[in-house]
This record gives sequence, structure tokens and C-alpha cells, in this order.
Amino acid sequence: MTTATLHRKWHTTAEVAEMLGFSLSKTKMLVLTGEIRSVKIGRNRRILPAWVDDYVNRYADESERWSA
Repeated sequence: MTTATLHRKWHTTAEVAEMLGFSLSKTKMLVLTGEIRSVKIGRNRRILPAWVDDYVNRYADESERWSA
């Protein structure tokens, strides 16, 4: 029998806050301003892992421009 590992497709705002080391209120503000993309499913916000990566890469690129 083969065991399959399931990976989450969506993250909650709280999970993203923990991943980034931000407070929940800062993360919610980033979502509300559109800096981190999200979708609303019912009453909840969900964020794709790729969107978290996009946010991090955007700020890493910006940081490199300022340090050059």
C-alpha cells in the first residue's frame, strides 16, 4: 500500500501571518490593500502559496534594487 502526502492548497490569513512572522492585523491589512492576493470563499479569506511567494519575491527584488 502506498501512502500519499496531502499538501494544503490554500492558507488562512493566520497561517500566512505565522509563515511571514507578521502579526495577524498586519497580514490582514496587506490582504485588504491587495499587497497579498487572496480570494473570499464564503466569509473566509484564502491565500494560495504562490501568492505568498509572489509577495516575498516582490519585496526581495525591491530590497536588491535599493542595496545596489
